[in-house]
Amino acid sequence: MKKQQHNSTNAWALQIALSVTLLSVSAVLLASSFNSAPGQANKAPMSNHHHHDCDNDPDNCNTVTPIKHVIVLIGENWTFDSIFATYQPRGNQSVGNLLSRGYVTASGAPGPDFADSQQFVINQPYPPTYFIDAQSTAGKTTYQQAPGTPSFPPPNTAYIPPAPGGLDQGQAPFDPTLVPDSLLPTIEPSLERHDLGLLRTGASGLPMFTTDTRVPNATTLPNGLFPGTSATRPYDSYVGDMVHRLFHMWQQSDCNVMNATPDNPSGCLNDLYPFVGVARNDGSGSNSMMFLNVQQGDAPVFKRLADRYTLNDNYHQPIMGGTAVQHQMIGTADAIFWETFQGVSQPPTASVADPDPQSPTNVAFQRDKQWTNCSDITQPGIEPIVNYLASLPWHPSPNCAPGHFYMINNLSPGFLPNGTIDAAHILTGAKVPPSTLRNIGDALNENGISWAYYGGGYNAAVRVANGSHDPVDLLISQNYCDICNLFSYSSAIMGNTQQRQAHIKDAIDFFHALDNGELPSVAYVKPDSLVDGHPASSKLDLFEAMIKKITDKLEEDENEDTALLITFDEGGGFWDSGAFIPLDFFGDGPRIPMLVVSHWSKGGKVVHSYNDHASVVKFIERNWGLEPLTDRSRDNLPNPTMSTSSPYIPTNIPAIGDLFDMFDFRHDDQGQQGAD
Repeated sequence: MKKQQHNSTNAWALQIALSVTLLSVSAVLLASSFNSAPGQANKAPMSNHHHHDCDNDPDNCNTVTPIKHVIVLIGENWTFDSIFATYQPRGNQSVGNLLSRGYVTASGAPGPDFADSQQFVINQPYPPTYFIDAQSTAGKTTYQQAPGTPSFPPPNTAYIPPAPGGLDQGQAPFDPTLVPDSLLPTIEPSLERHDLGLLRTGASGLPMFTTDTRVPNATTLPNGLFPGTSATRPYDSYVGDMVHRLFHMWQQSDCNVMNATPDNPSGCLNDLYPFVGVARNDGSGSNSMMFLNVQQGDAPVFKRLADRYTLNDNYHQPIMGGTAVQHQMIGTADAIFWETFQGVSQPPTASVADPDPQSPTNVAFQRDKQWTNCSDITQPGIEPIVNYLASLPWHPSPNCAPGHFYMINNLSPGFLPNGTIDAAHILTGAKVPPSTLRNIGDALNENGISWAYYGGGYNAAVRVANGSHDPVDLLISQNYCDICNLFSYSSAIMGNTQQRQAHIKDAIDFFHALDNGELPSVAYVKPDSLVDGHPASSKLDLFEAMIKKITDKLEEDENEDTALLITFDEGGGFWDSGAFIPLDFFGDGPRIPMLVVSHWSKGGKVVHSYNDHASVVKFIERNWGLEPLTDRSRDNLPNPTMSTSSPYIPTNIPAIGDLFDMFDFRHDDQGQQGAD
């Protein structure tokens, strides 16, 4: 994010605080309506449309648009800029990315505003308590290009497989002498046969957790963004992972309202990304600062779809942090919390986060754990975020119900894939108790609207939960993402045999339904970890191969009543230039891609309206005539009012879109200028 767009940010902050007084009052009223007592957290307004009769005949279901089927396909861990850094849209469309904002040139070289991506180190001694902005510390120092000090950290091979292996490696790439070609279609049914070779390529050839010397000049990179691909690290390569956890991401963002500008009203500078990762000692290095180049052939499927359909360049991960919390938001528009289990009303202290620095010379957290009670500002890490929210002109409520401990980092559901409850791990705080948090599946069930969650590897995960020791089952089960399946946390769905069998399915079942015209009204599709695009454990071209398989089938069938929404759970710790709007304690966070593939979204358009994963819930609710899920969920927020003077910042903060502006239902010809 550019940090030098306006000269007098303090004056601007005062000006906006005065000019939005009325908006602030209304925002406070709205935020207070979001804060319900613990007993009200799951209370839902009743829909006025109780009899849709859509279970058996989705094609004739009553909808407000021609869309009768929506497919939500969710990849893993890329920001908007990390993929679309150099994208240039067709026609007179504009896009906000690294190229248009001057950070880089079309070749990927540093641009005129490259310095605005520079990163910093917090000076010692570190403060005794958690911080989210450099102004509450001893100050910050700019990284230097080596051999200057402090040296900009090199990219790291964190979690990247050094070489192809066997089934016991747990992930691709697979060695053909250990895993024969005949086994690959069983391991990965989400790919066409001609793409299965991607499961054999891309290993680093380097030890794990070392400098990634495939990156040119890895040890002497300038401080800032760098190209992620080259002749020595081609697009078909596994790349290193990096930190992406709630308290870490708030700290990386370096947020203070005194830094605010009209184009960045949050005042978040995003200039502590490598520092926080290095402090955690997890191999992050400078991995967060890499980007792909679609003009050099990277991400060709994403580029083709953006050229032909509709892209949103202002869609955000809804929560600071990792996978599990994002998937909750895409189906509940809320954050999940601990519910009393076997008489235990809160998680053990050992599983509750304490992000205070370990010492004046070690900023790593006291306890880097998964739960927090953000309603209590005396708890470690809470006060800096709550005070920052209160300082913003729109005064967002933390939206933390009193006494609730919220999951903030990845935890598996307490239900095993076969529906058995894993009580032992719940009681240690290592899994989430069965939840009554209302989700979109509940609303669809109540209104007779068909739906399913299709998770890659689910069938094998059930077999393993039932006792299978087959090596292939074990591999596939290991790559089933249980934390991605938001419905697997739900008592009403995962804890009900009939509901579980009706709605929780495998990716194999999705392709069968797609091939046979049997899609439900709403389909959530989650690839397994082999092909979800997650850095280190997958590759983006594997996710692209699955996308192409789906879009080829949709195009061939000319499914005008079907919309495919392609997004990512979160940015995975990659840096992004876009401004985000804090809505509550949990987020928003950096931008992530959102593509709509539909007969009604052709033309190669780029939409700038402000959205996050709650927008998916809002789209479903509006299209099928449903009410918001609860009285505190984000789907209660109004649609954003956008302006031409500041096209990425709503004038009615806080606001979240419903994605309807990514479609044009007025004309059936849909402007073919974006067609291949």
